[in-house]
Amino acid sequence: MSDQRPWLAQYPAGIPANIDVTPYPNLKGLLAEATKKYANKAAFHCMGKDVTYRELDQMSTAFGAYLHYRGLQPGDKVAVMMPNLLQYPIALHALLKAGLVIVNTNPLYTPREMKHQFTDAGVKGIIIAENFAANLETIIGETEITTVVTTSIGELLGFFKGGLTNFVVRNVKNMVPKYNLPGSVTFQTALDDGAKQKLPPYESKPDDTIALQYTGGTTGVSKGAMLTNTNLVANALQSRFWLAPKLPESTDGRLLCPLPLYHIFALTVNGFGAFTHGVCNVLITNPRDMSTIVKAFKDNKIAGMTGVNTLFNGMINDKAFQKLDFRHLELAVGGGMAVQRPVAEAWQKLTGIPLSEGYGLTEASPCTNMNPLDGNQRIGTIGLPMSSTDMRIWHEDDDRVANPEERGEIQVKGPQVMKGYYNRPQETADVMLDGWLRTGDIGVMSEDGFFKIVDRKKDMILVSGFNVYPNEVEDVMAGHPKIMECAAVGFPSERSGEMVKLFVVKKDKSLTEKEVEAFARENLTGYKVPKAIEFREELPKTNVGKILRRMLREE
Repeated sequence: MSDQRPWLAQYPAGIPANIDVTPYPNLKGLLAEATKKYANKAAFHCMGKDVTYRELDQMSTAFGAYLHYRGLQPGDKVAVMMPNLLQYPIALHALLKAGLVIVNTNPLYTPREMKHQFTDAGVKGIIIAENFAANLETIIGETEITTVVTTSIGELLGFFKGGLTNFVVRNVKNMVPKYNLPGSVTFQTALDDGAKQKLPPYESKPDDTIALQYTGGTTGVSKGAMLTNTNLVANALQSRFWLAPKLPESTDGRLLCPLPLYHIFALTVNGFGAFTHGVCNVLITNPRDMSTIVKAFKDNKIAGMTGVNTLFNGMINDKAFQKLDFRHLELAVGGGMAVQRPVAEAWQKLTGIPLSEGYGLTEASPCTNMNPLDGNQRIGTIGLPMSSTDMRIWHEDDDRVANPEERGEIQVKGPQVMKGYYNRPQETADVMLDGWLRTGDIGVMSEDGFFKIVDRKKDMILVSGFNVYPNEVEDVMAGHPKIMECAAVGFPSERSGEMVKLFVVKKDKSLTEKEVEAFARENLTGYKVPKAIEFREELPKTNVGKILRRMLREE
């Protein structure tokens, strides 16, 4: 097999060629093992407060009991919609214990985006930060949601600190619009009520879907990748093995988690992988506030961190961050978007630690590749396939596996690859080829097994690690009464890797850039909003009338 997997010879010491998921029929069991083993250690830290593995276990059992007592049954879908707070991992563990399906939801979603995701998944319950409850109020009547738990930023931070935090959020910063959700309860009420109830034991099976992780698609419709127990157990173990040499169990060093847990990269690598290794995750609620990251470094022995290129770039250019002591730092992993060479070089110069790039996609739970963390990483590559992962470059022109250094589509096979898209058999068939997941990325493999992305087959735009699908932007913007037609294209951006540029043909000559922008902000999450708008008399098209985004990009 090794001749088909040349990358195994490049593996750092201690990383197995294959992993065994059979001891863990479900993710709940893998997490429970860690909970028992590390009971007295801190599992998560947020805003100055620690929660131990034991406390997390107790609270999540109570919360799961509450959801069961409210009538949610195993297999029901429950949305979790909040930034990084201690409530997030408690909710995740509770859902797994109660046999409920996790539907992670970006809290910045507009009501339109929320409604699509909740109705597509058939969501019956939601745990939502109060900051976004007003948006839920506008669409809840069009969904199947019957159970609503709201939470505040300061809810689990203790009487004094929590009260002060909530006062500032609500009354000083005015970040909580008024809302009315009859029958909703607070997170603390759910914990208190649930503690009086009993949660019946439930064991989900290896192939059961335990998370619907929504991702865009080439059709522009966001669809739920069905991630099973096996998928997430496998990827948690794959990630853990890769990080373990740099994060020994005995250390009191902590892992910084600035990416939101609703992002699949942070969910699996931080939320599950590092958790099962006994490492405390330091949750950053608002990564745009660099002072909170600087404070986290000062208050904790940060031994490692995950992030996206834009975040690392922001950190190395922050004067307060530049003055920090990095003696505890052992690893830094970039994912979600390409790590740029100047950023990686500046990071290593500042911290003394290499910035290693990984690769993955929602459909693979997400990690498929990682650069070695032993100093043998190669900047500009996505590294080596992880344990139990096969990868090939497929030459589509003549249906064969490409030779080393020959371009083709990156295709991946492994235990972390999803079951399929929820209720979308055709879209599933389009991306699965005899068990191989078609990534849509064009790449090459070196003789010794390092992979590199050279182009994207899809028109997808990658903004700060988040997928933006042009079709979705175009579908929304075409709804403006003064727009005749439009095309969304990705353009390079120093700050976010790429940005969305919208080309518009006017239906009404009075249309202004400001009107286009206002409409976009009302209907699209911030990272999907076009940062540049250009009016055109006409757009380039094929002879059958399909708009040629490629030509707009090449111009």
